[in-house]
Amino acid sequence: MADNINKEIRGGEGQVVDPESYRDSIGTMETSGKRKWVFPKKPRGKYTNYRNLVAWILLAFYLFVPFIKINGNPFLMFNLIDRQIFILGQPFYPQDFFILTVGAIVSLICIIIFTIAFGRIFCGWICPQTIFLENVFRKIEYLIEGDRNRQMKLDRQEWDMEKISKKGLKWTIFMIISLIFTHFMFMYVVGYEEVLKIVSEGPFAHPTNFIVMILFTMAFYFVFAWFREQVCTLVCPYGRLQGVLIDKETINVFYDFKRGENRSKWRKGEDRQAAGKGDCIDCYQCVVVCPTGIDIRDGQQLECVNCTACIDACDEVMDKVGLPKGLIRYASEKEIESRTPTRFSGRMKGFLAVLIALQLVLGYLLYSRPEMEAKFIKPAGSTYFLRDNNIINVYNYTFLNKTNDKKIVTIKIIEPTHGEISFSNTDKIVVDRDQIVKGSISISFPESEMKLSKQNITFGVYDLKGNLIDTYKTYFEGPFAISF
Repeated sequence: MADNINKEIRGGEGQVVDPESYRDSIGTMETSGKRKWVFPKKPRGKYTNYRNLVAWILLAFYLFVPFIKINGNPFLMFNLIDRQIFILGQPFYPQDFFILTVGAIVSLICIIIFTIAFGRIFCGWICPQTIFLENVFRKIEYLIEGDRNRQMKLDRQEWDMEKISKKGLKWTIFMIISLIFTHFMFMYVVGYEEVLKIVSEGPFAHPTNFIVMILFTMAFYFVFAWFREQVCTLVCPYGRLQGVLIDKETINVFYDFKRGENRSKWRKGEDRQAAGKGDCIDCYQCVVVCPTGIDIRDGQQLECVNCTACIDACDEVMDKVGLPKGLIRYASEKEIESRTPTRFSGRMKGFLAVLIALQLVLGYLLYSRPEMEAKFIKPAGSTYFLRDNNIINVYNYTFLNKTNDKKIVTIKIIEPTHGEISFSNTDKIVVDRDQIVKGSISISFPESEMKLSKQNITFGVYDLKGNLIDTYKTYFEGPFAISF
């Protein structure tokens, strides 16, 4: 789009930007390679209010979810070390890893489709990096140091008492918040009870946990106190995917260069249309509010996170000078170039079809996930033995209850028939919710029934009502060779 912008003939104070020059460097870096610190002006407007509402909802979700339990299980917990994963209160186990993999793929496809359709709307509205930076750390910075101009002035002045006190207070609060957020992050890993226990017992009782907590806190502090927008512009691979996923029909935060050029400073009472000037008054308000330090008028750039701050800033200026809003807005490049509405492209339809198919597969896997997972394994090195004209094999069973209810089950042989089961204790096996029960059984068949040295056998696990819960296929050993 930058090429199209620069084909427009600019007049007055407008300066033509080489369509490739701004892509040769990052907006937050000087030509010498030194970092250019970004002091964004505090945004305000309709979209900012909407984004603040979304941010507060997500922050409340982050802070309260660790304390929510469903049927005694955490609402969300991802303890990969202890193999404890809970999603919406439902436990998932290593045996369910393929379901989680399909879920991750569906989420990735969903993000891809949204990127194709709406650009980096995820980055600007719900990305944790944006939420924490813009709605927590940046707001504290505005409160202590003031808006853009005061921050720049404070940054330039000598290290006097004012600067030391303001910077010291800000960094101290940043560290405390980083420590708090890190504790909440670990609640999603080990649960809030374990985190509160570790805190109450002190660092000397849990030195490893204490060191890990400090390291993550310092990383959190480093990202949001210093690294900031460079996470989005230098580290995050999502921005680099724009070149692959975004096309001219993608809805993004765009500058309407057809309407805005030729840009020129505002002169009261001037007929801009008669003078051949566009609606852009070159006020740079869209630039000073940008949290990544770019000029949206240069065209689509990987640094743009679709935060809509430039939309609110431009709309406010347009309203003041009496020009129509929407000079910067959510639109597609094709819509701006041709003045035609954005349509649902074939590529978007294809991705949507794939997403629906994957969602159906994921739904089926979740629906068909057995309540109980049973395994019958022959002990290592064991073989059959004979007793009273019967062939006997021993199996170790493992039952995993995946539900939130206690299960009482029994075991039957589905195939072949005429087999007998001897239990070590009782034929009624109690498996508490989210628990694993192990034991052993002996299976015997008459010699006359066994025709193969390894006979296929199917176990069935039933509840007290006789409903089949799970099946397991294995083999039964005997002394006989294959007969023809």
